[in-house]
Order: sequence, then structure tokens, then C-alpha cells
Amino acid sequence: MVVKGKATEGESVYKIITLVGTSTESWEKAAAAAVKQAAKTLQDLRIAEVEELDMHIEDGKVIAYRARVKIPSNITADRSYPHLMTADGFSWKG
Repeated sequence: MVVKGKATEGESVYKIITLVGTSTESWEKAAAAAVKQAAKTLQDLRIAEVEELDMHIEDGKVIAYRARVKIPSNITADRSYPHLMTADGFSWKG
């Protein structure tokens, strides 16, 4: 609910995206790469969940570490989702 242009406390809507980050050094750097990329276009990032870790192997050697990361973005605070906004520009809450 929107009250006088402000979202009611405790109510949020999140969109969850899944990204795969890669690194030649570690899973930690692979996960950080995914978060860094998400932060370029998404707002209000607060948590990321590493869903899966794997490695790319060639000729018996690890070539790259990969981390599949779920990243929720609060779309009620993010104006990049205009289809979820009301006519006066405030976030829609169902």
C-alpha cells in the first residue's frame, strides 16, 4: 500500500534473478563477479544466495570456477520496473 507517496513499512515485492559468475581463481570471486554485475543495473541489493558451484574442466585441469547466484532485488524501491508503478510514479503494492 502506498500512503502519501511512501510505501508502507514491512511490505516489499522482490524480483529474483539468477546469474552465473565465473573466475579463473576461485568460487568466491565467481560469486562476487555475479553480484558486481547485478549491482550495475539493480537497486537495493541486500543478499545473494549461492545456489550451485561447479568448475569448467579442460584436459583434466580446472579452467574456471562458476557460481550460480540468486539475487533478489526490491522492485518496490526500484524505478527500473515502470510496469509496476502507479500513474503518479509511486511503487505499486498489491
